[in-house]
Amino acid sequence: MKSQINKTVCSEPNQTTCGKLGPTVYVAMSGGVDSSVAAALLKKQDFDVIGVFMKPWSAYAKASAGQATFCPWKEDREDAMRVAAVLKIPLLTWDFSKEYKKEVTDYMIREYRIGRTPNPDVMCNKEIKFGLFLKRALKGGANYIATGHYVIKVKMKNEKGKRNLGGFKLLQAKDKNKDQSYFLWTLTQEQLKHCLFPIGDYIKPEVRKLAKKFKLSNCDKKDSQGVCFIGPLDMKDFLKKYIKPREGNIVDRDGKTIGRHDGIYYYTIGQRHGLNISNGKGPYFIISKDIEKNIIYVGRDRDLGEKETKITGISWINRKPKLPAEVYVKIRYRSTSERAILSKSNTVRFIEPVRAITSGQSAVFYKGRELLGGGIID
Repeated sequence: MKSQINKTVCSEPNQTTCGKLGPTVYVAMSGGVDSSVAAALLKKQDFDVIGVFMKPWSAYAKASAGQATFCPWKEDREDAMRVAAVLKIPLLTWDFSKEYKKEVTDYMIREYRIGRTPNPDVMCNKEIKFGLFLKRALKGGANYIATGHYVIKVKMKNEKGKRNLGGFKLLQAKDKNKDQSYFLWTLTQEQLKHCLFPIGDYIKPEVRKLAKKFKLSNCDKKDSQGVCFIGPLDMKDFLKKYIKPREGNIVDRDGKTIGRHDGIYYYTIGQRHGLNISNGKGPYFIISKDIEKNIIYVGRDRDLGEKETKITGISWINRKPKLPAEVYVKIRYRSTSERAILSKSNTVRFIEPVRAITSGQSAVFYKGRELLGGGIID
């Protein structure tokens, strides 16, 4: 299988501008090293590259009277502009701040308000990068969009004796530590045929070496931390601006109140730190939450294991497999893939207990390195 950026790219579907410069690709340039190298690699392969910086909604956008406003996106945009100048490509700035606020921030706050723990990065990819950005790029004449995601897209081969499937697969990146396939389970074939992921075949140190080779000023820039549009904020402090504190009891497995919390919304399953428990008998972990009674239940780490969960909103990269089916499931970005059976009722039954299954997080399905799809833990 060959990755999607190769010399046969002009034969792919919807190709209309294979001229001297090759097809037109709009690259989402965040100012980071990954998206910058993605743009450089495509330029080297004679694509007609146009950079786009997407202005996000920022938690720093408003400040009290007399206080300075720190907008990290401005520094990121300046980094993207420097890279674009070195590569001699245009850089557009598209203001998606209202859409970020509506589709991502508000969604995240709604989920926390009902006691779930959402994954805003998944929604950011679905609604902004591969939704709004893709649509606008195609409308502007692009054949493709590209991002700095660590994932590999490959053309599906026809198998002897089987119906022609066509389309594309998504595989985990070469760099297992940086692989971002977990966040891309909502992608469809219609979107994938217009998507390029140039750095999926590289490990991070190789990407930084390429950045130096291309003489990019951000070659040593640190990776971004925190939620895609919020940045390195304390999530609890952020949520308190939108969800008022509401004190309640922290109860152990014996039904004994051993502490108090300041808002059930601010805590998640499996959490250990930040609990107001001082009986000296810890450590305690959050094992469940009762939203109606405003109670957080805690126990030991061994109490976090579960073998079954319901999945909603399932999306498949290719065709839906015949259910029940054996799949490997990741229930959070940094977790390992665990063997499970997905039933016709969309219930996942793990072969072995899995720690801290959390409502609102993504359950993502794999077969080997291939990303099959995913859904939301109910």
